Amino acid sequence: MTLSTNARSTAPAPAGDRWTPALWGLLFVLAGNMLIDALEVSVSLVALPSIGGDLGLPAAQLQWVVSGFAAGFGPLLLFGGRVVAILGRRPVYLAALVVFAAASLVSALAQGPELLVATRFVKGFCAALTAPTGLAIILSAFPEGPARSRAVSVYSLFGACGFATGLLVSGLLTEAGWRWTFAFPAPVALLLFLAGLRLVPADDPGRAKPRRYDLAGAVSLTATTLLLVYALTSGPLDGWDHPRTIGAFALAALSALAHVRVERTAREPLLRLELLRHPALVRSALGAAALNGSYLGLLLLSTLHLQQRAGLGPLQTGLAFLPASAPLVLSALFSGRMAARFGTGRLIAAGAGAALLGALLYPGDAPADLRYATDVLPTMLLFGAAFVLAFAAFHLQATTAVPAGRQAEASGLYQTAVQLGAALATALTAALYTEFGHRPALLLVTAVALAGLLVALPGLRRAH
Repeated sequence: MTLSTNARSTAPAPAGDRWTPALWGLLFVLAGNMLIDALEVSVSLVALPSIGGDLGLPAAQLQWVVSGFAAGFGPLLLFGGRVVAILGRRPVYLAALVVFAAASLVSALAQGPELLVATRFVKGFCAALTAPTGLAIILSAFPEGPARSRAVSVYSLFGACGFATGLLVSGLLTEAGWRWTFAFPAPVALLLFLAGLRLVPADDPGRAKPRRYDLAGAVSLTATTLLLVYALTSGPLDGWDHPRTIGAFALAALSALAHVRVERTAREPLLRLELLRHPALVRSALGAAALNGSYLGLLLLSTLHLQQRAGLGPLQTGLAFLPASAPLVLSALFSGRMAARFGTGRLIAAGAGAALLGALLYPGDAPADLRYATDVLPTMLLFGAAFVLAFAAFHLQATTAVPAGRQAEASGLYQTAVQLGAALATALTAALYTEFGHRPALLLVTAVALAGLLVALPGLRRAH
């Protein structure tokens, strides 16, 4: 195994468990990028009330800041993998870092919601290019055995740290101005790019690669997602019976049908629909979408509650959310052992149950005289427990449900579902909050968590 230290030269792979400085550098470039990808959602969540106040946006439009990133990430994840396979890991990875940095600066300077949301979508697509590619580079650059296992653990740990880091960074920076929360990833991404120029290895020139991008499949899935989010945004603002709202729902349905047709007839589809014949994979995708959707829907609702109703500042809000994300950081290195000890089906069901209980315990009347220890902390701890129990188990169940040669494709489908759950749940939560208030939006979050539990229960009858 070799590692490129610049575009053309190579450095020897480590012997046994010994790592070269170049391998350490490569790992921290990849893991650092994974961290800034993971924190993109949390940095925007805490800043939402400040953004809304500055740009004059209601919650139904404000949610685009969150769902825009998810809509660029999820629907384009499989397409991003295809782009990387055709053009090569190194050039695509490095280009995505530069575009990510540029989009961060533009979003910080945006004077209106349209440009801000557009840059969030672009950054989501950059994450769709780099997040899975980083892991693929690790698997090719690090020799099988302890070195690779340790590298994957570090990479996963940085990903788990990203959301919690974003809460703290956003809380601090939003106190000075929400635009700083969008600007600060730019210099980080540029530093990673400069290091990556020397450390990211070139692809094997003899590798097999697909011939077609399946652009129609990518466009139709992305259009379906954006149209659904737009329809959910239009409902409370224009009316659910407004031609614009009805038309968006109709176009979304047509786009979804077009996507299915394209994938069934394409010579090299992004997604082979026969994967959906594996029940465990489908349960993992739907269950993870429900968990992520209910979690982000609750945090969106809680952000508005804590800052607009209870009077907390951005930093206090970020700290209030830490119990929902920090436990995953602390347990990330032990998730594989937990799955081996208890089984993925049991962990997923327990996690789904914890999320549902957390949603049920959150106050439905949005009190102004908030008592954090009794009104908010139990919910945050339960959602934190849900992710500790189920997050890694979902992915393991999804990838082990299919033959070995199709695990990468199954992982892409699973990750797509996770991001789609985030985009649609936050959009619908914001729509209900705008039109009907806190309690109906919380009921939706609870219903999504309940759906996740119902999806998880059949897994208790099967061993994985």
